[in-house]
Amino acid sequence: MPGIEPEILPPRRPPARGLTDEQLDHLAGVLDDIFHIPGTKIRFGLDPIVGLVPGLGDIISGLLSFLIVFAAWQRGLPRVTMMRMVANIGIDTLVGTIPIVGDFFDMIWKSNRMNYNLLARYRGGTRKGLVARDWLFFLLLLGCAAALVVLPIVLIVAGFHWLRQ
Repeated sequence: MPGIEPEILPPRRPPARGLTDEQLDHLAGVLDDIFHIPGTKIRFGLDPIVGLVPGLGDIISGLLSFLIVFAAWQRGLPRVTMMRMVANIGIDTLVGTIPIVGDFFDMIWKSNRMNYNLLARYRGGTRKGLVARDWLFFLLLLGCAAALVVLPIVLIVAGFHWLRQ
């Protein structure tokens, strides 16, 4: 119809993709290896420093660590890989709660860097070999956890048996 202008719509914006690889790499660096002890190869981040605050520090760093897992979920990584990432964070958080020893462990066990590397290796898509390695890690972790539960029971039973003799 003459005199009526067509409606001009703004261009569609692509949906938000979440955090970029660069942002996630920076997060892993800040939490795990931003600082360097001169004269050594030792690097550490804010994770062991924040972990010095009893209880709360490890929870805060653990929550920040889940940003990488969330990005993995958004990108559709295999569930077993995300379970491996959660296990890395769980180990870091649980051992990190032990006073002093946990803070030194945080300097060695760089769960955020490990999780970022797991995320980055799927840039080219899912490969069966990578998924198999994640299953192997997870099964070994479950085996270790089972051993930690069973071993004390076996030792207690053996001790009672030895005392009866």
